[in-house]
Amino acid sequence: MRKLMNWNELNTVSQLEQIREESKEKPVVIFKHSTRCSTSRMVLDRLERNWKPEELGHVKAYFLDLISYREVSNQIAEQFDIEHESPQLLIISDGKAIYDRSHLGIDYHQIREELKN
Repeated sequence: MRKLMNWNELNTVSQLEQIREESKEKPVVIFKHSTRCSTSRMVLDRLERNWKPEELGHVKAYFLDLISYREVSNQIAEQFDIEHESPQLLIISDGKAIYDRSHLGIDYHQIREELKN
């Protein structure tokens, strides 16, 4: 049986401050997904298929539907000083974006290695 990631929905700008605070205790992943993009769907499926809770159970993962919550996506770009892309995965640690990949550059094995450090 396929294990899906334990996503937390990201749908308000006010959650970004909470994410900053959480990231001081443990790493946080934000996945920005476009429901209109087949590449985004493929990358999401690949990430969910590979995600192993036993390896990354210490990570809190947020899912943003950026079509529905574009304002939140814009604030992520501004607050974490990154360029908006879609799909996009960020790792937030100590209140800062320490990893930023988009499209086919989103790779579970790289994410896992980054989160080991």
